Amino acid sequence: MGNGFSILIAGGGSTYTPGIVRLLAHKSSIFPIRQIKLYDNDADRQRLIGDACSILLGAEAPQIDFSYTTDPEEAFTGIDFVMAHIRVGKYAMRELDEKIPLRYGVVGQETCGPGGIAYGMRSIGPIIQLIDYMEKYSPKAWMLNYSNPAAIVAEATNRLRPHSRIINICDMPVCLESKMCSILGLQSRREMLVRYYGLNHFGWFTEITDRQGNDLMPRLKAFIKENGYYVKGDPKAEQEESWKLTYQMAKDVYALAPDTLPNTYLKYYLFPNQVAAHSNPDYTRANEVMDGREKEIFEEARRLIETKDVAGCRFSIGHHADFIVDLARAIAYNTQERMLLIVPNEGAIENFDSDTMVEIPCLVGSNGYEKLSIGKIPRFQKGLMEQQVAVEKLTVDAWIEGSYLKLWQAITMSKTVPGADIAKKILDDFIKVNRDYWPALK
Repeated sequence: MGNGFSILIAGGGSTYTPGIVRLLAHKSSIFPIRQIKLYDNDADRQRLIGDACSILLGAEAPQIDFSYTTDPEEAFTGIDFVMAHIRVGKYAMRELDEKIPLRYGVVGQETCGPGGIAYGMRSIGPIIQLIDYMEKYSPKAWMLNYSNPAAIVAEATNRLRPHSRIINICDMPVCLESKMCSILGLQSRREMLVRYYGLNHFGWFTEITDRQGNDLMPRLKAFIKENGYYVKGDPKAEQEESWKLTYQMAKDVYALAPDTLPNTYLKYYLFPNQVAAHSNPDYTRANEVMDGREKEIFEEARRLIETKDVAGCRFSIGHHADFIVDLARAIAYNTQERMLLIVPNEGAIENFDSDTMVEIPCLVGSNGYEKLSIGKIPRFQKGLMEQQVAVEKLTVDAWIEGSYLKLWQAITMSKTVPGADIAKKILDDFIKVNRDYWPALK
C-alpha cells in the first residue's frame, strides 16, 4: 500500500464525487491516501468536477496525488479500492424512468417499480464492465459499489461475476439511522447497534440499542408512529418537499408492521396508488434534483475553478461519502465493524431463499464480510420480499437472455403495477427510449 491507499472513484462526474473526495482528505489521518483518481465516460462533466476537486485537494490535502481520466487502463491500474457510483443515462434518463410510469398512473421512481427496472437494465452491463477492468488491471482491488438500483445490480453481479471482489452497499439505512439519532438526541449513528433485514430499499429495523445494550426502540416507535422520520428543522426535508413527504409517510408504513421500523422506500410498494396520485407527472424528483443539487454542485465547481476560494467551498460531506469511506477503512484495517451490506442470503435469513441478495448486518474485515444470522422472518415481510425478489431476478434474466417476455413479467410482478396490460404499455414506452442502453429484446 506504500504510504497510503490508491482510490479510484468510478463515476467521476457525479455530484456526489466532491463529497467523497473531501471526506477522503479529511480522514487522511485515520485512512491515509496516496492517490485519488476519477474515471468517467463523460469527459466534459468529469473535467469540471475534476478541476474543482484538484483545487480543493491542493489546499486541504496537497500530499494526495490527484488525476482524472476517461481511459480504463490508466484509471484502473495500481488501485486498492474502486468506489463506484455510476448513473447510466444520467438525469435525462432518470426523468423518463419517473415520468413514463406516471403516464399510466403508476409510481414513477428511480429505483422502485418500473423506473427501477428500466434503470437496472441500463446499469448491469456498465457495472460488469467496471468489474472486468478492475480484475484486469488491479486484480487485488476491492470494488465498493453504490450504483443504483442496488438490488438489481447486486443480483446481476452475484449471478455474472460471483467470485469478484465487489461489495454492494446503500446509504439509505445509514441516513435513517442518522434520523433516529436526531429523534433520540444522540450525536452519531455509531452510538447505536442495529439489526435490520430485507432487500435493498425494502427492509425493516428489528432491534436498536445503544452501546450499553439499552433498548431504544420504544422511544423511536412512539415518535415514528406520530411523525414518521420527519424532524422539524431537518434541512433536507425543509428544502426538498418530496423528502419531507417521504419521511412523514413512514408513519403509515410503520402501522402495517409496528414491531419493526421501516425503510422509507416501502411506501412505494405498500401505498402505490397514493404515491402516484400525489406525484406531479410534469415535475418529478429528477427535476427537483436537476434544479437543486445538480445545479448547485456544478455552480460551486465553476466558482471554485474561477476564484480558487477554497475557504468558502460549499461541497458538503454526506452520508453517501461517510459510509463508503468507513467500509474501505474496515477492509483495509480489518476492523470487524458492523455494517449493513447487500449479500447472498445463504441461510442468514433462515426461512428465505438461499440464492437471493439480502440487506443485513455484516462484520467487515480484510477478507470481506461475515454475515450475522437473522433467523426466521414473519410471513408478511417474507411474502412481500419474495414477490420483489422475483421482480429482480426476472429483470436480470431479461438482460442475460434478451427476453421481452421476462421483462414484461418483471414489470407485471411489481407490486407498484396494477396489471399486465399496463405493464406492457410501460415496457413498450421504455423500449423506445432505451435503445442506446438496453440489450435488444426478443
